[in-house]
Amino acid sequence: MTARLAIPILALALVMPAGMALGPLVTPRSASAHNPPFTNVMNAFVKIEPREAQVVVRVPLPVLEPAKFPLSGRELDLPQAGPAIDRALADLARQITIAENGRPLVPSSATGRLTLPSDRSFERYDDAIGHVLRPVALGTTLYADQAYFDAHLTYAITSPNSQFTIQTAVAPELKDYLKLAIRYLPLDEEGRAMVITSRSGAVALNPRWFQAAAGFVALGIAHILSGVDHLLFLLCLIIPARRVREILAIVTAFTAAHSVTLLGSAYNLAPEGAWFPPFVETMIAASIVYMALENIVGADLRRRWLITGLFGLVHGFGFAYGLKENLQFAGRHLLVSLFSFNVGIEIGQVLVLAVMLPALALLLRYVLVGRTGMIVLSAVVANVGWDWMIQRGDVLWRVDWPRLDAAGLASLARWVAGVLLAAGGASLLVKRLSLAHWSASKPDATSSQTNAEP
Repeated sequence: MTARLAIPILALALVMPAGMALGPLVTPRSASAHNPPFTNVMNAFVKIEPREAQVVVRVPLPVLEPAKFPLSGRELDLPQAGPAIDRALADLARQITIAENGRPLVPSSATGRLTLPSDRSFERYDDAIGHVLRPVALGTTLYADQAYFDAHLTYAITSPNSQFTIQTAVAPELKDYLKLAIRYLPLDEEGRAMVITSRSGAVALNPRWFQAAAGFVALGIAHILSGVDHLLFLLCLIIPARRVREILAIVTAFTAAHSVTLLGSAYNLAPEGAWFPPFVETMIAASIVYMALENIVGADLRRRWLITGLFGLVHGFGFAYGLKENLQFAGRHLLVSLFSFNVGIEIGQVLVLAVMLPALALLLRYVLVGRTGMIVLSAVVANVGWDWMIQRGDVLWRVDWPRLDAAGLASLARWVAGVLLAAGGASLLVKRLSLAHWSASKPDATSSQTNAEP
């Protein structure tokens, strides 16, 4: 089980901010730290048992400098390291906090040891536990700026079904540069992986569905409000629209389309490779340019929902990248979290439209009057989108494009078929709704004839 968690841990560590400036930040803690640590990731297992929670953690020794391990030159003085190990265990018990139902737990036992950087025992939980319990071999040479400190902390719990949270305050001055990669092993459930930092606060290891939902709704709102390119695209959509029905149809098409690709990406159905993220970003910029130019030459609002839906598929991939590194906090509630994130995006869109529509109406009535004003506003937006498209296209040009092998062609065929099916279904639905609206608005012939008689 734990072997499958190694890949998500590495992926999550890569997508979060890298610690390029770790060395200068760590060095001031002690003049004895000549070199920065070679890693900025702490690794931990959190295993829940019927009456106990087991925490095994590996920390780069330079971030524990306050423990003041004795040195002989640059080497650690292992025979004299006992008191420093005890201090380091006490520090970790205070800095890595496990809470049960909101109540911080105190370790009932703690064991620690120093470790070579070449050790690989933290790839599996059982190996990590066994390694911490073994003493350092006599004659081992450990350098202070390269060694690890391994600790095993045991906590008494009231129930394995309680809600558990974890929080790290190890070297808080490093902020997001120092990560804690956790492999959570609940009782009788599949293990999960997550990466947190000292800025994450208390993170639920096994969140309830409503906690996951609330968190992802807030995340969706924050994502759309901070996504300037998505907001500019939304502005382009509504610049020529004047009726509520037109705006509703356009926004609904955008919502439905980005929901499809957002869900597909969450289930790893999106194309893979270094080329795809810059491709998506370039296409998002291109969608802004296209919509702005369409506003300038004259938009057909009866067909705008269709092109909006096609571009909405691309924006869905962009939303997915904002969601990807946070799905680790969904726990067992992946579908709830995805739905909640989408709800948050829609709430954010409603909030934006509530501000944007009145402001746009005032702007086009009193400042940029008439169609000339709409052209000027669209041209400004097109210029911004064009700059983004050139910049992002330059990044896209520099990455390696995928080879069109059988797997790549099959993935492309699935997405093309899905897009065509969605477009066809939407077109049929719109035609039926239009026909129903025409039939309802058509005057009844018999009624007309009766009313015409004297």
